[in-house]
Amino acid sequence: MNTSQPTGPVRADEKSVLADIAGMLATLLDEYGLEDVEIGMETTFNRDLELESIDLVTLAGHLEARYGQQVNFAEFLAGMELDDIIELTVGRLVEYVVQCLKATEVS
Repeated sequence: MNTSQPTGPVRADEKSVLADIAGMLATLLDEYGLEDVEIGMETTFNRDLELESIDLVTLAGHLEARYGQQVNFAEFLAGMELDDIIELTVGRLVEYVVQCLKATEVS
């Protein structure tokens, strides 16, 4: 399967992207036996979900499989200070994904 192209219909709005990312995170958390975690725009990856760096690598793979190479999670994180990464919210990632998808629609 070619992961450079998105799978399924992709909508570039916050509600759809939040649902996609919440689903990805639910899959990750399920591996730890945490299936009933509420995930919203204010949810933090570190404090609320207690994700570790390897989990972020796994999330990056899920994001690329869903959205293709137009959403580069590693590049997104590389532009941040450590404190910003520690305080990263699901909402900030959602906004980044929407921005990437809309930029692709324009070009």
